Amino acid sequence: MGGWAIAVHGGAGVDPNLPAERQEEAKQLLTRCLNIGISALRSSLPAIDVVELVVKELETDPIFNSGRGSALTANGTVEMEASIMDGDGRRCGAVSGITTVKNPISLARLVMEKSPHSYLAFSGAEEFAKQQGVEMVDNDYFITEDNVGMLKLAKEANTILYDYRIPAVGLESCAAAVESPIHMNGLPISVYAPETVGCVVVDSQRRCAAATSTGGLMNKMTGRIGDSPLIGAGTYAGELCGVSCTGEGEAIIRGTLARDVAAVMEYMELGLQDAVDYVIKKRLDKGFAGLIAVSNKGEVAYGFNCNGMFRGCATEDGFMEVGIWE
Repeated sequence: MGGWAIAVHGGAGVDPNLPAERQEEAKQLLTRCLNIGISALRSSLPAIDVVELVVKELETDPIFNSGRGSALTANGTVEMEASIMDGDGRRCGAVSGITTVKNPISLARLVMEKSPHSYLAFSGAEEFAKQQGVEMVDNDYFITEDNVGMLKLAKEANTILYDYRIPAVGLESCAAAVESPIHMNGLPISVYAPETVGCVVVDSQRRCAAATSTGGLMNKMTGRIGDSPLIGAGTYAGELCGVSCTGEGEAIIRGTLARDVAAVMEYMELGLQDAVDYVIKKRLDKGFAGLIAVSNKGEVAYGFNCNGMFRGCATEDGFMEVGIWE
């Protein structure tokens, strides 16, 4: 193994009844993002530039739950969060409570590079964005008709919906709602099908980077922060690997999932795929999640313990894969 590698994801835990045309739309977007990343890597862009570039594309397209198309809070607004980490020096930046920044992942990078801090949130993050001159839009830009309809469904069901693209024929269409309701921090959740976006890259100089972005949960409490902006939980990159997670945020936070992949590689001397498999099996307890990862050897890996995960990956030797199910 060796050379560059890239992986992208659009969320783990997929409704088994998701219409075929929506599956195809998702796979086309993942393929487009992979090709954008591959082109950048062939042009010798560093890993940190590539993960930002790819996640910006994912945020701009409303297919997944990040940027435009983000899930809505209980108040009908969008509060986004994102993080980015450069394994070269373990530099990082993160933001939460973003309401008017077009691309939260780029703001997270500015926090890393242009501020003395690693994490800014809510009004402080928005003010920093204005100071940095990033592109701002009205909150309405992020809201789609699908989102509004799914928030209405969530409120009628008095629950949190992880996936706002479950067909609106009713909650009975989702197998997870009928067969095995799960709990989040001890409270019942009727539907499990989360979406978040992320990208991990190792470049030809063996530098790893990771980036993750999300709108969070449909019908979430305002002010709720998930795993995506938390370094070590939803995102991590170091000398050995880069990792981006997706799924039940509270379970990912408790398991410090992203950092744990690097830890078992370092302390247990496991290979990348073995480390991913170990963490998915041993660290989620009763939670459901997935992750993508690359190593400094040019390897790529992924794992999940739920219905499926929107993902794609490619390596310099010509391997390329885009999939949803096992």
